[in-house]
Amino acid sequence: MEKKVFSIIQIKKYLKKKGFLISKNVPIEKKNNFGSISKTFLSSLIIISIFSSTPVIINFTKERMTFSKVRENNSKNILRNLIENQDQIQDESLNQSFLFEDIIAFDEQPNDNIRLSAATIQELFKSTNYNLKDVRKNKLVKPISLTLLPQEITKIENSKQKKDLFIQIILPLIIKENNYIKRDRIKLFSILNKSKNTRSEKNWLNLKFKQYGVVNKDLSTLKIRMDEVPISMAIAQAAKETGWGTSRFAQEGNALFGQWTWSGAGIKPLAADDDSTHKVMKFNVLQASVKAYQRNLNTHPSYKDFRSARAEMRDQGKKMDSMILTEYLDKYAETGKEYTKILQQIIKQNSLIDFDDAKLLPSSIDLESLI
Repeated sequence: MEKKVFSIIQIKKYLKKKGFLISKNVPIEKKNNFGSISKTFLSSLIIISIFSSTPVIINFTKERMTFSKVRENNSKNILRNLIENQDQIQDESLNQSFLFEDIIAFDEQPNDNIRLSAATIQELFKSTNYNLKDVRKNKLVKPISLTLLPQEITKIENSKQKKDLFIQIILPLIIKENNYIKRDRIKLFSILNKSKNTRSEKNWLNLKFKQYGVVNKDLSTLKIRMDEVPISMAIAQAAKETGWGTSRFAQEGNALFGQWTWSGAGIKPLAADDDSTHKVMKFNVLQASVKAYQRNLNTHPSYKDFRSARAEMRDQGKKMDSMILTEYLDKYAETGKEYTKILQQIIKQNSLIDFDDAKLLPSSIDLESLI
């Protein structure tokens, strides 16, 4: 088949007949068309890129927000683990520089110490309706804070009367100290739950680190050490160490818990060797003795296992069980495990667990005027 060949002129005539306009400046038109095509292509590419990248940007934003939340949650988890996870408990090192500084300052405060007779104290308790039978039933304790033990307690022959009087005297003091610690624990967790703390809160934390001998500002150690002592256990130890308030250390030095000291004020035991340098700590008021006792249990390395067992009960939502916790006080006395058995026997025989959940009634001016 023979192919037809058309000239340029014939093509132009044909296109013109069909309504197409042919410009003479063909090279420029080609250049402009190319630019338009390029611009169109570029615009299309940009639009496509925007739409295709939008999901990526959205996902990235979501991931970033999620990461921020995760990081925030992780921070909270880290803090929670720091103060709750038993595996992270430090409670090893002890800075003794400031341990009893605040207690000594408290004990040295001016006091009009008046040693009331046993008969006067009993009459005071009677007039204020403060008796242990009601306490066991209603769990409410009158806030009567005596500074000294009565000398006549040593002459009370009736064992139950002597024990009841001793418990009535020291029970408000023990609960009072536990309340101070409870208040501090509430403040501690309040501070830890904040993202930013005030200067006064930071100063308070630093003070507590010193009082509890915490090194490196370790929060888990502070949380473990800053805790209450079971009331029944404290009463049992005071009873054992003082013979229910009759010992020389209790009468002469308000020493309810027989704590030893190698410096400062103290009373030397009569049975101590001549070359022995230890003394039994001496206090001006009974309250200071309770403070020192709790600080000792909450900081001394010998009672680390006691604190760990107490913390475990806390984390499991259990009440502090003095019958279990006394097992960890075998280093408190030279008799070791025999000592813990005696404490448990005292707790059982005198039903001291009845006082573990006792509360201290608010103080009043009328009540204080009677003391």
